[in-house]
Amino acid sequence: MLLPQEIIRTKRDGGTLSGAEIKAFVAGLTSERITEGQVAAFAMAVFFNGMSRAETVALTLSMTGSGTRLSWQLDGPLVDKHSTGGIGDKVSLVLAPIMAACGAYVPMISGRGLGHTGGTLDKLDSIPGYETAPGLERLRATVAAAGCAIIGQTADLAPADRRLYAIRDVTATVESTPLITASILSKKLAAGLDALVMDVKVGSGAFLPALDAARDLASSLVEVANGAGLRCSALLTDMDQCLGRTAGNALEMREAIDLLAGRTSEPRLREVTLALCAELLVLCGLEADPAAARARAEEALGSGKAAERFARMTRALGGPADLLERPDAHLPPAPVRLPLDLGRVGIVRAMDARALGLAVVALGGGRRAPADRIDHAVGLAEVKGVGERVGPGQPFAIVHARTEDDARGAARTVSAAVEVGEAGGATPVVIESLDGRSRER
Repeated sequence: MLLPQEIIRTKRDGGTLSGAEIKAFVAGLTSERITEGQVAAFAMAVFFNGMSRAETVALTLSMTGSGTRLSWQLDGPLVDKHSTGGIGDKVSLVLAPIMAACGAYVPMISGRGLGHTGGTLDKLDSIPGYETAPGLERLRATVAAAGCAIIGQTADLAPADRRLYAIRDVTATVESTPLITASILSKKLAAGLDALVMDVKVGSGAFLPALDAARDLASSLVEVANGAGLRCSALLTDMDQCLGRTAGNALEMREAIDLLAGRTSEPRLREVTLALCAELLVLCGLEADPAAARARAEEALGSGKAAERFARMTRALGGPADLLERPDAHLPPAPVRLPLDLGRVGIVRAMDARALGLAVVALGGGRRAPADRIDHAVGLAEVKGVGERVGPGQPFAIVHARTEDDARGAARTVSAAVEVGEAGGATPVVIESLDGRSRER
């Protein structure tokens, strides 16, 4: 019998684990024979000492094999997109219905907030009635009918990851390339995908702020995925500021709905979404040319076809039939709204995006412990971007809070995180692709 403490010791001392040792540890993780303390110790050992590509592949495949692996019989490719996490990142909510409108099927297995970043499932939980944890039969029916279903991990899919994910969140071991790779890809491989595009965030609000570290993660994801038989590519995108105009669950849900319905279209959010769609359309074979792929995604969004797919998905998973038309009738509002006047006049030059995320967590919009309840109504709205003017009558954001004290506390945190000057220009939101198609940073 392989003792978990000996496996931890090997990795703690910088050794290399065998496939059998990794498989045994994942089996104990899944069955809960291994304690929470041992899981945390293992995660910390990997955090400090890393894993080889071979170890990472073994960990990914063992976690994939800890539950059911789906198979499908559909008339189009099975695709998905995953983000490494950011502030205001609601891309998945728009991308999935765009891809469905383009002829793909998207069984999107998403996660909850991790650390200072928001989670897609927490955003969807702000929709009354929407079931983020349906059974496999309902998942299959929704994907077949709507072309997409955005849900969380069921008990059947990569259960080892579900436990490890929760422990990483509260033990400061999130920022580990092997653990991030295995966590993401175990769920994607279990979903039975044909193609996957990764959105790897770079900047102050990302888990890996440095460009070199983000490149390393992107390389790990693409190499491990392709090595496991899943076609995968990655884009590095900017997370030095909020993506879109909102950060907070119901607020982000509303912004995504407004983009799908054609009521708003914040340029950076739209650009990331369409760039990822174009990459994925080529990757899965629905388009051969990137320009044609981009045009197809734009048409799906602009024509309302993507919005119709989103409405189908929402209804199929228990949400309101009129959510697109009447979001304010269903999404929870916060009782306090405080314009955030920075007390400075000028152009936003930079911001600490991580601080914005932590402000949302402090308002109740994120978790400090796995069992914490989320306040879906709170967050930041009308957030200014780098290069935009602030001053009297031009607040940096509107704080949505449960109490006046909460609002003022968030305002102080955010105000300290924003640099204002005479001039400022934003970084291109798409920085580069894994194959080297780079943009100036």
